[in-house]
Amino acid sequence: MNILLVDDHAVVRLGYASLLRSLLPGLHVREAANGEEALQRVQEAVPNLVIIGFGLPGISGLETTRRLRQRLPQLRVLFFSQHTELSLVRQALEAGASGYITKGATPAVMSEAVQRILDGHTYIEQALATELAYHPGDHRLQGMTARELEIFLMLAKGTPTRSIAAQLSLSSKTVSNYLTLLKSKLQVTSHAELVHVGIDMGVAHTFSL
Repeated sequence: MNILLVDDHAVVRLGYASLLRSLLPGLHVREAANGEEALQRVQEAVPNLVIIGFGLPGISGLETTRRLRQRLPQLRVLFFSQHTELSLVRQALEAGASGYITKGATPAVMSEAVQRILDGHTYIEQALATELAYHPGDHRLQGMTARELEIFLMLAKGTPTRSIAAQLSLSSKTVSNYLTLLKSKLQVTSHAELVHVGIDMGVAHTFSL
């Protein structure tokens, strides 16, 4: 497995490259100090994943991601940044990133993000995912309780009700009751319609999918 780590600080690259190797044995990490170098590295050999931040000299992380994805639509990109502003998270996803975690994330979160994204899923650090869900630019979520929102997010990403019950330590009947309540609040009549509402709102991508 090959990862390209893009950061303009050599010490940061060295530290996180070492961490990634310890978390994922057999991993090969290449490095780039800026966007131009990242584009060159990818042209030389396509990695399985690019880990990149916003604050790069020259071409920004966002623009680098757009260019990488234009050249290689299948390329997976994980943003790894000190920024927690929701507008930046949204911009990263719109640029084609498959995930977003902060530099305050634990090694376990980084490992999970990398593995989930390499498996073809989307991963957003949970604190940011929750904020995105509460502030998606859609008023339909504002009347939900925390538990309703949690279940809606899981339903929106296609999680079966039985799995939701197991993960949240609830009975299947309780989850079914929540499903009925959510359909009423969102003015839909079926589970499929509820999932489509989640996709339309953009919250179907807020937790790891």
